Amino acid sequence: MSVKGNLLVVEDNTEILDSITLFLEDEFSVVVGLKNPNLIPSTLQSSPFDLVLLDMNFTVGLNTGNEGLYWLKEILKIDPTLCVIMMTAYGDVELAVKSMRIGASDFVLKPWDNEKLLATLLAGLKLRRSNMEIQKLRGRQNHLSEELNQKFPEIIGECPSMKRVMDIVEKVSTTDANILLTGENGTGKGLIAREIHKRSMRSKEAMITVDMGSIPLSLFESEMFGHVKGAFTDARHDRIGRFETASGGSLFLDEIGNLSLNMQTKILNVMQEKYIIPLGTNKIIPIDIRLICATNKNLEKMVMEGLFRQDLLFRINTIQIDLPPLRERGNDINLMAGSLLDKFATKYERGKMHFSPETLSSMQEYLWPGNIRELEHSIEKAVILAESEIISPDDLFLKRTAARIQQKKEVNPSFTEIERDIIRRALLRNNGNMVITARELGVTRQTIYNKIKRYGL
Repeated sequence: MSVKGNLLVVEDNTEILDSITLFLEDEFSVVVGLKNPNLIPSTLQSSPFDLVLLDMNFTVGLNTGNEGLYWLKEILKIDPTLCVIMMTAYGDVELAVKSMRIGASDFVLKPWDNEKLLATLLAGLKLRRSNMEIQKLRGRQNHLSEELNQKFPEIIGECPSMKRVMDIVEKVSTTDANILLTGENGTGKGLIAREIHKRSMRSKEAMITVDMGSIPLSLFESEMFGHVKGAFTDARHDRIGRFETASGGSLFLDEIGNLSLNMQTKILNVMQEKYIIPLGTNKIIPIDIRLICATNKNLEKMVMEGLFRQDLLFRINTIQIDLPPLRERGNDINLMAGSLLDKFATKYERGKMHFSPETLSSMQEYLWPGNIRELEHSIEKAVILAESEIISPDDLFLKRTAARIQQKKEVNPSFTEIERDIIRRALLRNNGNMVITARELGVTRQTIYNKIKRYGL
């Protein structure tokens, strides 16, 4: 049975080279023979190899082994995880030890015994795979450490709109359906994504977060799909991509609306094919992820403007969850503010602090354009700067409430908000009759039913 490994044989003697490659071609997936060692760098960079069987001497009349040691070092510069097995007709123990110290995996003598040669190569292949797995685990550990080092606040919400959100979260978490989270900046889309993962069947695996707006186009494929050493100018080491790291768990793509059309196509292809190919290799790596995406943009509008692929939108929003802005969450504002006040008062050793009644009223009236994120930053700043244990409106810098309220009235509704309001009003006019409502709006009954579920009407 063929071994799934690629072997490079470097030997200047044509008869020996042909003999080895003929013997091993049925034992390995790929066997490539080289007579000229100067072709080693270009050969290793053009195709992936697991093993190199390297002769020690290439110049007629020389048997010092220095040429082999030189090329051993060059090979390991190109790929330190490669398994290199040295081959020589001179049983020099010192030379063997020297090559092993430099990084050779093993040493064989000419003339060789076929069974021993094959056993040595198979052991080398096993070592190569172990090295690759260790490297992969290290890359995965680096990504996981980034996630684990972050601290996430709890979800606070008792208003009807947040209860509807959490009802949907409860229903979809145990499935593998792709989720699209929409809402303004700072509404807690990342927290909801983490809650979905925490309640899912994949909770024992990692949820890997990627801010799509922060990845330069030139690094996109490397970041998402990984690369091997030498794949491009600055690729000095193999790198595991975010898709592979998240395999078995969840992948959260934040700000997916910032992707260029080219990036969108690459993401769509991976979702359709369910595998990735790291840069610099032809190796196919299957991936198994639960995809959660988030955006503050109107993707339906972007589709109509030709800025977002419609087929990708279909892929990512099997379930869409719209998060309400903070200004529409009523008493949730004060609940969150109280929790944040306790948190920062403890952090900065300010003792027990309180909001004045005027402050609570001001927070309810304020627009909060930055939503929960702005609320958190405002309270932290107030705790640091307040002269007493009572937080006043001045401490939160909420003096321009009237202007904010006027701004609130001028906020343009999104496509989703308009559609939801049209359906809600039609249902009210028709006393909840979906058949009549569907006929009035010119859509099918199933469409109305789906929209009712989606918007929690």
